[in-house]
Formats: sequence, structure tokens, C-alpha cells
Amino acid sequence: MKRNGMCPSCYLKMLLTPHKRTAKLDLGEKYNNGVALTPPMGWASWNTFKNTIDEDLILDTGKAMVEKGLLDAGYKFINIDDNWHSNMRDENGNLQGDLVKFKSGIPYLVHRLNDLGLKVGIYSSNGTLTCENLPASLHNEEKDALNIARWGIEYLKYDFCHNERYSKYAPLVYALELVPLGEKEGRVFNCKDAKLEGLAKFMHKKKVPGGYYISGLDKARGIATFDNIYIDEEEKYVLTLCIKKKGWYNKLLVAKVNGVNHIYEIPHQKFFNTTARFQQIVHLKKGMNTIELSNPVTSRADSAALQYYKMGQALKKATARVAEETGEEEKPITFSICEWGLNRPYKWGAKAGNLWRTTPDITPNWKWINMLYRHTAKLHEYSSIGAWNDPDMLEVGNGKLTYEQNKSHFSLWCMLNAPLILGNDLRSIREDVLEIVTNANMIAINQDPLGKQAKLVKKGAVDVLAKPLSDNRTAICLFNRKKGKHQITVDLKPLVDDKYVQMCHKNTYTLTEQWTGETVETNGRFKTVVDGYSVKVYIL
Repeated sequence: MKRNGMCPSCYLKMLLTPHKRTAKLDLGEKYNNGVALTPPMGWASWNTFKNTIDEDLILDTGKAMVEKGLLDAGYKFINIDDNWHSNMRDENGNLQGDLVKFKSGIPYLVHRLNDLGLKVGIYSSNGTLTCENLPASLHNEEKDALNIARWGIEYLKYDFCHNERYSKYAPLVYALELVPLGEKEGRVFNCKDAKLEGLAKFMHKKKVPGGYYISGLDKARGIATFDNIYIDEEEKYVLTLCIKKKGWYNKLLVAKVNGVNHIYEIPHQKFFNTTARFQQIVHLKKGMNTIELSNPVTSRADSAALQYYKMGQALKKATARVAEETGEEEKPITFSICEWGLNRPYKWGAKAGNLWRTTPDITPNWKWINMLYRHTAKLHEYSSIGAWNDPDMLEVGNGKLTYEQNKSHFSLWCMLNAPLILGNDLRSIREDVLEIVTNANMIAINQDPLGKQAKLVKKGAVDVLAKPLSDNRTAICLFNRKKGKHQITVDLKPLVDDKYVQMCHKNTYTLTEQWTGETVETNGRFKTVVDGYSVKVYIL
């Protein structure tokens, strides 16, 4: 544990006292970029094709989506997963498609797919490389976000391979500079202008301009707040962080400007000089403004959340800038956080993006699909409009899954409000698989505008899930997790009192099974038989 410029007594206090956060990792408001208001629907290349993709395959798949009625059923995205790009960035440092397999370039491919009525998604990683060891976007968020926005991309899957954690250590700040963007002169705020909390402390150093710096902002244990910043007119400013150099290790600082996080990544430094400057462009409002400095990173989860937040914000800025450059309508990018569920992204994902992986990668293995379903079913309270739990892409039609298993897999993902991203070969899709994935009744459950995920209300050989729907309706899914047929007695009355489900009370209920059209009349209890590995889904 590094002392990092702290006073000896503060350092001793940190070592001898239990960890207590002063700075909380606050990502602000819900992401709300205006898209993914229902779970995204589309197709992705990874499950079937992995590294064998090229522009002809992607175009042929897009044509198949249209010709086989999948676009009309609601599937809009063609998502090009890992292996789409060259190991070389171009002469401007931008990502570029594989120079042979995507020889016409990604903008050409986007244009062709858009002409078919489809939207295009692409892939990168929150790491130095992708999972296939190709260039990725950690530390290049704004450059890569702007590049893909200019291509017309409307979906980004952002993986977690080759991730590097943000540092828990903060730089030693001796001053802030605020200069209007495009100007040469502005205002300097000496560190002594700040109010300190926690272990943050002013440290005297003659060789530092002003004679003091702030230490103790490491690991969420201290905050420095500048709350006396008055601005005459609302505009953009260059916020320069003036630091004293210290230590051969990376550092990180978050400047929260009127509640908006700006992230400074400070690399390890050589000591030809004793000070250094790092800059961000910030928006200041007319009147009084507040700038709060801290390093809120205490864990890998904090680091991951902050990194995904940074890319999400870069995507928003990029699409706004492209709209301004072109004079065309803004095309927001659906942001898919593919963090594998390791750092509980369901707890912070709604403030960083539109959807987040709750689990490791899916495979066409029935037991594994069951595990992904069961885990995600417990997370119903975290799912909401524009912010979805994602147990990974669909394996319907892949591997050795039976018809009933395919039907159950699709039904469960619909009940969970999971993104419906197909992963099979659409050019040769079987009729029984096409029938499953275009079932209008199940898609309507998934796309219901109320946006509430199903709750697992009863566990057993037959699981019972209840999903509130718009217009005071409820979807009930009976899922037989066992191999043989199973009879179950369903009692609807507890769902009336369930605070999440809030099913309407009636003397008589009419239930319609969404796969067969069978109807059931009941006063609240009924019996039915569910085939092995199968489902029955009712709307009442």
C-alpha cells in the first residue's frame, strides 16, 4: 500500500482504521439515450461463426433476415462481433475493418444493410485488446466512439477482455485552471480554495506553485470540493488539473462538475519536471458551480463501472457531434455492457448503458442455459425501460437443443425481458426454429411497453414466473425443468398480493396459452400438465 504523498499521521490512520468511504462512486442519473426502450432484437455473428465472418456473410445474413420475415417480426440489428477488424489501426489511429475480409470497409457495409431496413451493431472491448487479441477501446473511448458513430453504427457490444483496472491512487493536486474553450486566459484556483473531507489534507511543498498540494484523495477516503466558482455566462471550459508528480505508477482522479463525472487518467511519469497538467473539456452553467475531486475506486467493480460509464458518455457525445457535423437526425447507439456479470453490473449498469450481461457466455447446452436463466430471474428489480438484464444471445436453433428446449429457451428470454439477439445461421434456418423465433405472442410479451421483467414466484420441478404487462394484464410462464411430464396446480391468488406483480383481482380469470391458443377459465386455481423441458405461457 503506497503512501502517495500523504502525511505520516494520515497514512497511519488509514492503515489502522477499517475502510470507510468518503467519496462514493456516483455515476449520476439513468443513462437515458432515447433508444432500447424495449429489449433490442436482432442477430449477432459470434455464436455460429466466431472468426469466420466476412462482408459477404454479413450481407447474406441481412438479406435472409428480410426475406424470412425476421425484420417484419421485429429483428432490426445485424451485430458484427469480434474478428471484424484489422490488427492495425489506420493512419489516423482509428479502428478499421479487416483489410481482406471487409475489403469494402465498414461504412460501405453499414450503407448496404441500412438500405435493407436494418441497423448495424459492432464490437469492441473494455480492454487494451479484444477477446481475439485485436485492437480495443480502453483509453481510446472518445476516438473509437466518434469513429463508429461516423460510420452510422447504432449498437455497440463492449466486452471485458484484456481489461486493466483503474488505479486506486489519486494525483497530488496543487491547483485547477478554468479557461473558456478557445481562449488563452482564465482563472486559477489554488488548492487552498478547496474544502476537504475525510483523509484529504493540504501538504506544504516549497517547489510546488502556491506552496501546497492536496493529498489523501486515494481509494475513496478523501474529497476536495471547490464550490465558489462563479461564471458569468454558460459555456464550455478547459478544466486543467495541475499536479505535483509523485511515484512511478498510474493514478486516477474524477472531477465531478455540477454532478457530471470527468475522468482523468494519469500515467506514470518521469521526473524531468516536478509538475504536470492534464485537461478535460467541461460545461459550466451561469452562476455558481461546484467541482468535486476524488478517486472513488476501491475495487475492481468500481473500476469497471467507471470505465463502462466513460464509454457510454463517449457514445452520447459522439452521436451528438456527428448530428451537428452532418445536419442529420442524431442516431443514438444502443450500448451493450458485456462485463459477464462478474462485478454485479445490474447494480450500476442502468447509469452506464442500455443493457448489461448478467452471466458468462452462453453455449447451446441445456443445463448451462438453465443456470443462466435461474440467475437472471433473480434480478427482476434491476430491469427497467431502456436498461435491461442480458443473459446473453439466443442459442435457439444451435447445437443439439430439441424443439421443446428451443421453445422454452426463447420463452424464458421473452419473459426475462432479455434482448432477443439470434445467434444461428439465418441463411439456412429450419422452419421449426423460424416458427419459434417469430412467434408474435411471445415477442409481444418481451416487447411490452410496461417494461417489467418476470419475477420467479415459485421454484420447483416446474418454475412459475409472473410478468406484469400493460393494460392490467399478466403473463404467467410454467417451465418444467425436468425431463418427464409434470402436473402442477397453479394458485393465482398470491399474485394479487405480490407488490411487484400486482395482478388484478377477479372472481373469474380467463387464461390464453400463447403457443397453442388454448384457453382456461378459473376462479384462481387450475391444474395443467407441462411436458418435459417445456413451457406453457398464459396471458390473463
